[in-house]
Amino acid sequence: MTEMTIKSKIKPEDRRRRLRELLNKKQLIRVIEAHNGISAAIANNVKIELNNEGKKEILEFDALWASSFTDSASKGLPDIEIVSLDSRLATIEQMINVTNKPIIVDGDTGRDPDSFEYFVTRLERLGVSAIVIEDKSFPKRNSLDPYTIQRLEDPNVFANKIKIGKDALFSDDFMIFARIESLIAGYGMEDALLRAKKYLQSGIDGILIHSRERNPAPVLKFAMEYNKMCKEFDFRKPLICIPTTYNMITEEELKKYGFNIVIYANQLLRASVKSIEDVCKIILLNRRAFEAEPYCAPIDKLFNMVGFKQIRQRDLETMMKQSKVKVIIPAAGEPKEHIIKGTPTAMLDINGKSLLQRQLDVLKRCGITDVVVIRGYEKEKFNIDNVKYYDVDDYKRGSLFSLFAAKEDMKNGFIMIFSDIIFDESIINNLLRSKEDITIVADASYAFHKHEIDKELDLIISKQRNKYYRELFPAVGKEVSFIGKKIKKEIATHEFIGIAKFSKYGAQNLIMVYEDCAKNHKGRFHESESFERASIVDMLQEMIDRGFKVHFIETNKGWMEIHNKKDYDIAKGMIF
Repeated sequence: MTEMTIKSKIKPEDRRRRLRELLNKKQLIRVIEAHNGISAAIANNVKIELNNEGKKEILEFDALWASSFTDSASKGLPDIEIVSLDSRLATIEQMINVTNKPIIVDGDTGRDPDSFEYFVTRLERLGVSAIVIEDKSFPKRNSLDPYTIQRLEDPNVFANKIKIGKDALFSDDFMIFARIESLIAGYGMEDALLRAKKYLQSGIDGILIHSRERNPAPVLKFAMEYNKMCKEFDFRKPLICIPTTYNMITEEELKKYGFNIVIYANQLLRASVKSIEDVCKIILLNRRAFEAEPYCAPIDKLFNMVGFKQIRQRDLETMMKQSKVKVIIPAAGEPKEHIIKGTPTAMLDINGKSLLQRQLDVLKRCGITDVVVIRGYEKEKFNIDNVKYYDVDDYKRGSLFSLFAAKEDMKNGFIMIFSDIIFDESIINNLLRSKEDITIVADASYAFHKHEIDKELDLIISKQRNKYYRELFPAVGKEVSFIGKKIKKEIATHEFIGIAKFSKYGAQNLIMVYEDCAKNHKGRFHESESFERASIVDMLQEMIDRGFKVHFIETNKGWMEIHNKKDYDIAKGMIF
């Protein structure tokens, strides 16, 4: 079965005129009901290929019938026009989203003229090709119930409703068909023909003659008389039937009598009801689902029908892109405060997993597996597989020096993550969406917990000052003016959490500035006593000072740093 995505494959105006085009080309148009997105997708795409003496023939439905009966029944409601127009429109939009064939809507009585005018104009804009309204009084009763009293509308009132609907339309492509209920209500053939004549004169686009008799004779007799009437008028409008009860008649016979459209109006819902009942009984009898499997469509088939295959393919493509993202974790430095003596911060055990392993787990969930770790202090403690290591013996020189041990892995762009932080997927996924050349992650809640700060933090002053505590688009257009540990806390706007992303161009600029500073810089380097002792944050400020833009995205949750024993105890209490 051909896959359909959640997006329509045809423009509304193209779909709308398709039914008229088919009426001009085909002798008989075959229409099948649908009552939701999945039934519409099945009906739209099902095909049978025949090979008759070397000649290929494809059997399929030409259009879809948005039945009011099956729409109501699928919602567990009787077919008495109690489903709202907006609910009907929602079902029709489901059908439109997954199909590309013309749609004919069962409009019941059309309700009052104002409601009808609203309904047809909405349908026209959606790309529906036609509506059928029946000449009963509102609210109607289903025509197939032989015990219900059917009340017909005055034909002059109904003809006026048709005219109101036609006048409201913007396009000649949208059609209004009249469904004559005289045979259903027991008014007889003469009344049906009189009504047909009245409706044709009012500008109707076609006539549907309805019957619940098992014998098709009354419908065929009407067709013969209708053909005579059309000759007298010197024009002919399409003739439509719904052979639900007289289902022995073939399409070839209907063609002979001049029918232009045949609608199979409720078979899909009825078939699904029987199948659902059967499967329920099988499960109940066997007290398990195994025996029901032959009666069920495979899960993969459903996935394909509703477009999940394409979504899965896009996910795989995204994962492939993300799997090419390189992450560099500088973890060479000796902890300023030894939490567990002789243990690097990255290798601290947090409830059975090291901090570094927890970082790798999060990255893997984001589709990132290419990870470089720079180790120095107690480097033999780093024992995690599937990680590329660089060793730095002179790890006391500074974090910038340690980072550039992995210079060869920087050139095509990378994400840098400090080794002393725990974070969740949302932070990495948001960072991956950034299109900027240099993007860091900043904690937007910094200003609201200054009284808790007892550590030396990497603080930020944003170029854009918030006018409000809460912003609608907090991550748009934000740039860093200053970054460093010695920024006064009362003027800082954010805290750098230790995660940054460099595009290929951003990484090349980072390397260029680093090499220039290594060659030419003398004396203090921002907050460090020399370039040789510089931190990564110093280099970010150098980039800003040289005119390179450092953007940031904001977060206010989903991370924590482990600087001391207090942080470590909190982490063990929160993470399992």
